[in-house]
Amino acid sequence: MSKIAFKAESKRLLEMMINSIYTHREVFLRELISNASDAIDKMYYRTLTDDALTFDKDDYFIQIEADKDTRVLKITDTGIGMTKEELETNLGTIAKSGSLAFKKENEITDGHDIIGQFGVGFYAAFMVADTVKVISRSVDSDEAYVWESDGAEGYTIDSHDKQSVGTEIILSIKESTEDEDYDQFLEEYRLKEIIKKYSDFIRYPIKMEVTKSKPKDDESDEYVDYKEEETINSMVPIWRKNQSELTDEDYVNFYQEKHYGFDKPLKHAHIKADGSIRYDAILYIPETMPYDYYTAEYEKGLELYANSVLIMDKCADLLPDYFSFVKGMVDSEDLSLNISREMLQHDRQLKLIEKNITRRIKRELTQMLRNEREKYEKFYDAFGRQLKYGVYSDFGANKETLQDLLLFYSSKEKKLVSLEEYVERMPEDQKYIYYATGESNERIEKLPQTELVADKGYEILYFTDEIDEFAIKMLMQYKEKEFRSVSSGDLGIDTTEEDKKAEKEATEHKDLFAEMKTILGDKVKEVRVSKRLRTHPVCLATDGDISLEMEKVLNQMPNNQHVEAEKVLEINTEHDVYESLKAAFDADKEKFTLYTNLLYNQALLIEGLPVKDPVEFTNDICKVMV
Repeated sequence: MSKIAFKAESKRLLEMMINSIYTHREVFLRELISNASDAIDKMYYRTLTDDALTFDKDDYFIQIEADKDTRVLKITDTGIGMTKEELETNLGTIAKSGSLAFKKENEITDGHDIIGQFGVGFYAAFMVADTVKVISRSVDSDEAYVWESDGAEGYTIDSHDKQSVGTEIILSIKESTEDEDYDQFLEEYRLKEIIKKYSDFIRYPIKMEVTKSKPKDDESDEYVDYKEEETINSMVPIWRKNQSELTDEDYVNFYQEKHYGFDKPLKHAHIKADGSIRYDAILYIPETMPYDYYTAEYEKGLELYANSVLIMDKCADLLPDYFSFVKGMVDSEDLSLNISREMLQHDRQLKLIEKNITRRIKRELTQMLRNEREKYEKFYDAFGRQLKYGVYSDFGANKETLQDLLLFYSSKEKKLVSLEEYVERMPEDQKYIYYATGESNERIEKLPQTELVADKGYEILYFTDEIDEFAIKMLMQYKEKEFRSVSSGDLGIDTTEEDKKAEKEATEHKDLFAEMKTILGDKVKEVRVSKRLRTHPVCLATDGDISLEMEKVLNQMPNNQHVEAEKVLEINTEHDVYESLKAAFDADKEKFTLYTNLLYNQALLIEGLPVKDPVEFTNDICKVMV
């Protein structure tokens, strides 16, 4: 029997497909099972137009058999089969897709789409097999034929005695090497694993004999192994079922079966879209943050299926970064796959799906915030920081999407509140949304800078995350109300009486404040009378865009730029300490210098900023005590 050469520069093209197209060798099984499913689909379509044929779904299945001793793996289907001419045309010409031709000829547009489009998936078999044998009998022929090739120069076709319609693919699995483990493709557990991963939702049963154990007899503690045929795949995916017949427990079970997380999801969304692009999706909002969420190892993305066949484990393009915590899957019949079915040819379809999914996630979170507050706060505790990063990143491009989802601790409510809730209860005379920054709510409660704002009865939002103030700077305003730090030089509060006192003190003792500025040098931009302090003697305020908290955060980064806020030392002229300061200025310049340095370092400590010279500071305290 003479060998027939492959067409289309076969050797070079085949080598490229075997060695370059597919990322993982295990996908050969996905491709062969998908082809088998296509063959059964074709039979289904034939029965729609051929009265001589009937389609009893119980008669159609895919069989997997592995023999370790002979190193043979068989994939059998009861589909439409191939004639001799179809074997030569479909398998002899690389990149010739019989499925695509069948689809065009029959104008298939409904949900039973044909998976194969490129005609190269079959050749993935040569990644793991030395020789590939295809035995097939067509529904249109009484004859069966065997196609055989070693994947090098060509193939042979000969008659065969196969009695039933369908196709059997026989792979002679390669011997393992130091670099490649081919034995795994003969292991029962590994084959089941691959089938469940890629082909779990193929709509026909994928059967395989599996090893089980049972007691040797009724009175024995010994167990014996036996073989039993089992359907490996689930067949009907949960996303194809009617939502009315599914329970919350069904969705939770799917979440756990797919290992999306070890927790129980807080919320799920089941989407069936039938617009310019058709797709099904199930999205989950987790309860807890993955341990590696903020590491380089974490991969965002949803599982991507095409006609229920897994294409990508993590399709990052389906989610924006700020919603990277969302888990789940998307299945579409309209995706334009590339030759390896691992990536998409065009990203326009993905962008459209991503846009719709983003909108749906926002809607689900908004509803949770309004209707299930306790559940939302649990979510926010885990992923609120990610939303704030989303506001800050991309120069604030996503702030409109995310601003209504933000929560901050309130000085008045003593709990988390949204920006909308804050603005709704603002007094008419309040110009700004006030906030204070610190390491904890307890620390912020004690900040001297909050005194004037609190005294006016205004609500203060507490920022305890390092990203908070950066995000708010990017947000700038909410519902036309600007944000203003309690440490800001201008609080925008009418302080007529305080202004008069401050101006009087500043004028009468301008030399005192000028001398303090001289002593402190470039450590501060200015020393001035405080209008905001009530009970505390001193505090730091800032002029400019960099706040004290931002200075701390920026200087903790690896590429420390030694950023410094424009600090202003404010003195409470109503405090007893000020009297001591004035007395020292008039009578003892050395003590005045001592007091000035002490007040400045106290102000630093209140803010959680480091004292430049701790030894000098402790010595100054000792001088006061002596």
